[in-house]
Amino acid sequence: MGNAIGMVELTGIARGVETSDYMVKAAQVDLVRASTVCPGKYIILIAGETGDVKASMAEGVKRGGECVVNTLLLPNVHPQLIPAISGTTQAPLSGAVGVLEFYSVASAITAADIAAKAAAVTLIEVRIGYAIGGKGFVTLTGDVGAVREAVSAAAKNTELLVGTSVIPRPAPQVLQSLL
Repeated sequence: MGNAIGMVELTGIARGVETSDYMVKAAQVDLVRASTVCPGKYIILIAGETGDVKASMAEGVKRGGECVVNTLLLPNVHPQLIPAISGTTQAPLSGAVGVLEFYSVASAITAADIAAKAAAVTLIEVRIGYAIGGKGFVTLTGDVGAVREAVSAAAKNTELLVGTSVIPRPAPQVLQSLL
């Protein structure tokens, strides 16, 4: 996978599936995720070199047409971001926990990248849209100071924030439930 991530969010599921096909054929990109999200939208997440992601997204916006409701392009993403979105992160079983919740999928992805770059934390997960009303949230772990710094930086530099939480010493059961 490359160093950039792109997202196209559409209101139509059928158009979303078709658009994802055009996008992966338009440039050398990896399809990170293409799926429905609540409430009845479709998101396409791709990764690759910045130029390829831009070309793929341009094709996605063109083919998605009037169904496109949101886009996101993040060049030079933190290496932890894509595994956190894909649910393949191997997080430690200790440390403080931070949570950031957003009304927007794009805001959650952006916040995770900002948080990971702001402090020495491990992204646990970036949950986007499915079974959470179209929202997005980020969970991360690390020492208390780093978690506070990462959560603060992400909260200050993103939009559509619902709320944040920092738990200095989470119960083992709570930490385990996040992994």
